[in-house]
Amino acid sequence: MNKNLHVVIMAGGTGTRFWPYSRNTKPKQFIDALGTGRSLLQMTYDRFSSTVPNENIWIVSNEIYSDLLAEQLPELNAENILLEPTKRNTAPCIAYAAYKIKKKDPNAVMVILPSDHVIFKEEQFLEVVNTAAEGAGDEQLITIGIEPNRPETGYGYIQFIESEQPLKKVKTFTEKPELDLAQKFLESGDFVWNAGIFVWSVKAIISAFEKYQSELAETFDEGEDYYFTEKESAFIKSAYSISKSVSIDYAIMEKAEHVSVVLGDFGWSDLGSWNALHEIKEKDTNENVFEGDVMSYNSRNNYVLSKSKRLIVTEGLEGYLVADFDDVLLICRKEDSGIFREFVSDIKEQKGDKLI
Repeated sequence: MNKNLHVVIMAGGTGTRFWPYSRNTKPKQFIDALGTGRSLLQMTYDRFSSTVPNENIWIVSNEIYSDLLAEQLPELNAENILLEPTKRNTAPCIAYAAYKIKKKDPNAVMVILPSDHVIFKEEQFLEVVNTAAEGAGDEQLITIGIEPNRPETGYGYIQFIESEQPLKKVKTFTEKPELDLAQKFLESGDFVWNAGIFVWSVKAIISAFEKYQSELAETFDEGEDYYFTEKESAFIKSAYSISKSVSIDYAIMEKAEHVSVVLGDFGWSDLGSWNALHEIKEKDTNENVFEGDVMSYNSRNNYVLSKSKRLIVTEGLEGYLVADFDDVLLICRKEDSGIFREFVSDIKEQKGDKLI
């Protein structure tokens, strides 16, 4: 891979839709959700560790996770862990990384990706990343699109203009569509899932910030004298206090002119919900996933997880999530992942923060 390749792993989310497995004190990116012995964050790091030097791997996360980050990735230097004082969505996160990396390597090519995605075909994934990196020039902003296999309503979509080139010009971005529209996208053949994975040169993304988000550009450009010094943390606290919360898609990608997509099919899941985890887990003949001490009768298409010392016995359940922890027992329809935000909001209001 390119010696100027820098990998930026975004690891600041709280994983609300994975509650109560994912908690504020230890969200899903720090959890060994697949039973591999490595957390999702560590697996994301491992994906690049053999081809990208440690000094070119960066983590952006919330400062409240500094101890977890040091514990799970002791290989990384402190200067490679960018700590955000507050949540501001992905645009400030990426701006912080871009302007800091620019000071170290003005010719850098950045790969931006979330910390909690699952990729089963890692060799094919790295080939797609390499293709995108080779196409990253002074203007091109590149995203990676996943070839869809179903009309998924939980993902955003990218429409592209068909060509023989690996980099295909992006025509439109669409947020999570209703089922009938998702079905039309699938049938059309020129839509892919938006994986939230980006590749671009530092020059290209900073130029885009200057053109489309001038306030963010000015804010983080002022940090040039502070990056890699003891004054960086204080500067970042000030910068985030005046930065608006906005996604990179809305801030840049939907506005920019030179946007391309590289298509990929490498066994990807954003692991955004219990239902997504159920989908990729090994199941019994009745499509059940059982983890822990579980006995089941006449039950189908369930996810039952016991993290307590209790035996769980189910009968006649279909399409349910049962998650048993020492302090919380959750029973709900597995597909209703959107309601978890309501659960967490109500619990915080009525029970305080200790359970979330």
